[in-house]
Amino acid sequence: MKKEYEIINLHCGGCASKIQYELDKMENLKDVNVDFYTKKLKFTLLEEVDERELIDKLNEIADKVEPGTYFKKIVTDEKKEIEKSDSDENHPHPHRGELVSKINLVILTVGITLFVVGLTLPKSLQKDVILIIAYGLSGYDILLNALKNVKRGKFLDENFLMSIATVGALILGDFGEAAGVMIFYKIGEFFQDMAVNNSKKSIEKLMSIKPDFANLKSKNGSIEVVNPSKIEIGDVLVVKPGERVPLDGVITLGTTTLDKSALTGESVPVIGEVGSEILSGSININGTIEFKATKKYSQSTVNRIIEMVESAGSKKAHAEKFITKFARYYTPAVVLMSILIGLGIPMLYDGNFKLWFSRALIFLVISCPCALVLSVPLTFFSSIGKGSKDGILIKGGNYLERLKNIDTVVFDKTGTLTKGSFKVSKIEVFKGSESEVLEYAKAGEFYSNHPIGKAILNYGDIEIYEWDIQGHNEKAGYGINAFYNGKEILVGSRKFLESNDITIDMPETFGTVVYVAVDSKLMGRIFVEDEIKEASRKTIDELKSQGIAVYMLTGDNKKTGKHIGEILGIDEDKICTNLLPQDKVSKLEDIKNKSKKGTIFVGDGINDAPVLAMADIGISMGKIGSDIAIESSDIVLMNDDPYKIIEALNLGKRNNQVVLENVGFALGVKIVVMILGVLGIANLWLAIFADVGVSVLAVLNASKILSKKSID
Repeated sequence: MKKEYEIINLHCGGCASKIQYELDKMENLKDVNVDFYTKKLKFTLLEEVDERELIDKLNEIADKVEPGTYFKKIVTDEKKEIEKSDSDENHPHPHRGELVSKINLVILTVGITLFVVGLTLPKSLQKDVILIIAYGLSGYDILLNALKNVKRGKFLDENFLMSIATVGALILGDFGEAAGVMIFYKIGEFFQDMAVNNSKKSIEKLMSIKPDFANLKSKNGSIEVVNPSKIEIGDVLVVKPGERVPLDGVITLGTTTLDKSALTGESVPVIGEVGSEILSGSININGTIEFKATKKYSQSTVNRIIEMVESAGSKKAHAEKFITKFARYYTPAVVLMSILIGLGIPMLYDGNFKLWFSRALIFLVISCPCALVLSVPLTFFSSIGKGSKDGILIKGGNYLERLKNIDTVVFDKTGTLTKGSFKVSKIEVFKGSESEVLEYAKAGEFYSNHPIGKAILNYGDIEIYEWDIQGHNEKAGYGINAFYNGKEILVGSRKFLESNDITIDMPETFGTVVYVAVDSKLMGRIFVEDEIKEASRKTIDELKSQGIAVYMLTGDNKKTGKHIGEILGIDEDKICTNLLPQDKVSKLEDIKNKSKKGTIFVGDGINDAPVLAMADIGISMGKIGSDIAIESSDIVLMNDDPYKIIEALNLGKRNNQVVLENVGFALGVKIVVMILGVLGIANLWLAIFADVGVSVLAVLNASKILSKKSID
C-alpha cells in the first residue's frame, strides 16, 4: 500500500537524508523517499497498521533528527478550500512559523548591530560584554537546539558542532571571532535557504499547470464551476479565453488558439477546432470553446505529468545515493580528526593545547556536508524540472544519470521517425471489385487500434456493422483473422497470408502493403503511405555526429525499410526489417550486446512496451503513444519530436557536469581549508565560508540549470 505525507518544518537537506536513513530501518516500510524539495514523504507500507500509531512513530523519528519536524496527511483540494476558509475567518493573524521567523530576524539584526558597535570599541570589558551579548542574540536558537539534541543523544548535528566551535572560541577569549562566526553562519544559512527556496519556486512555477476548476455545462445549458476531479467521461465543458483546459477531450463547439508550451515545450500556439483533440494544462488564448471530456482527471495529461515529475524523486541516481551514504561517514570522520588535532598533536608534539585546540575548532565548523547533501539532489531535481518544462518527462534521477553514457539509439519506425498518420494511396484488385476489397479489409480492421488499420477504416464511404462480424482474432504486428457475413477473412502482411497457405506470386514492392484474402483466395492489396517527421533526419545526423550508433527497427519489407533508411541517413547494416513484435526483443538483445555503454530504444506502440522496458533507457512518444508504451518507458516526449532525444542527452550531460562541479568544488574547498587550518593559516571565518559559503554557491550552481533557456 503506497503512502504519502507532507513534511512540516524540515529545513535541512542533511537532516532529510538522516530521516530517510532511519526510516529505511523500519521493517514494515519499503521504497522510502524523503524529498527535501517537495517536502513529501513517500513509501510502500508492507502490512496494515493503525495510521495514527504509524504517524506517531514517524514523527518520533523525525523529531529526534530535526526538532519540530513532523508528518501530516496530504489534504485533498476540497478540504484545502474548507481549511482555507476556516483559516481566513478564524485566524486572521500571520502563521506562527512566519511570526517566529520575523522575530528571529529582528533579534539577529540587533545582534549584528551590537557586533558592529563592539568592533569599533577599544579593547575593554565593555567591548567584551557587548560582543558576548551579540553572540548570544545571534546564536541563542542554535545553542538551545544543541542542548535539546544532547538530551536526545545527538552529538554530531550542525547545531552542536557550531556551538562547540564558537563556545571554544569564547573560552580562548576570542569573543569577536565567536560572535562574528555565529553571525556569518546565520547569514549564510539565510542565503542558503533563500537560494533553495528560489529553486523550489522556479520548479513549482514550471509545474504550475494544474487546473483549479472546470466549467461544467449541464443539459439545460447552465454552467457550474466544479473541481476537475468531479468530471466524468462524456461531460461537456466550457473553456473561456485565458482559462486553462481542465481535462483531455475533443472540441465540439468553437474555434480557438491553444498554448501548449507548458506541456510540450513548443512556443508556437496551435489551432483548435471542432473535432480537434485538446489536452489538459493547455491555455485557451482567444475563443470560447466547448469540449467533451474523454478522460477522467486522474488519467488526464496534466495529472500524469505532475505525478511523473513528483514521483521522479523516489528513483534516485547513484550519485544521490553515494552522497547520502558519504554524508553519514564524512561528519564523524572530520570530528574525529578535530579531536586528534586538538588533543593528540599537543600530547605527542609540543604540549600547546591552546594553539591546537583553536585549530581543531576549524574542523568542527566545516564538518557538515550540507553543500553536497543539498546541491546534488537539487541538481537532479532542477534538471528533471527543466526537462518537464521543455516537454521531456524524465521519470527519475537514475534515468537522467544514465543519459550521460549512451552509445546506441534504436528507433522504431512508425510513429517515431514517421508521423504515424497513414492514408490509403492505392487499392490493387486481383479478384472482385475495389469496393469489395475495401469492405473486407474494413471488416478485418474493425477493432484495430493500429494507425494502418484506422487509415483503412477512415477511407471511403463503406460502412461496416459490428453485428455482421462473427469472430475476430488479431495477431499483433502480423495480421487479422475474422469472420464476416459467413466468410473467413485474412487481412495483414504478406508473411501472414503466406503462413495461412495463401500464395502470393508477385514480387515485393516499395511501401506499406496490406493484403486481403477471403475464403483462402487473394482478393487484393491496399497501399498505405506514411510521412517522415521533419526533425527525424536532423536528429539522426546529430546522433551520428556525437559518435552514437543509430538503428531502425520496422515490420516493413526490406525494400521499403532500405528506402526510408536512405532518406534518414541510417546505415544499411543498421536497418532491421520484416520484424514481428517478438523479433524486436531478440534484435534489441543483439544490439545491446554490441553496445559498450548504454542503449536507448524509442517507440510509441503497444508492441513496443516489452522493448522499451528491456532497453537501458526506454523513450516513448507521449502524444500519439499508447498508454502501455508510456507506462513502460523511462522518458516521455510530450510533443513526439524526435529531436527532443538530443535535448535529453544534452540535459543528462549538463546535469552530470554540474554534479561533478559541485562535488569537486565543495570537497576541494573543505580539504584546502582543513590543511590551511592545521598549518595555522586558516581561521574560523574562512571555515564558515568553506561550510555555508560553499553551500550557497553550490545551490546557486545547481539551480542555474533551470534558468538556461535551452539545453545546448
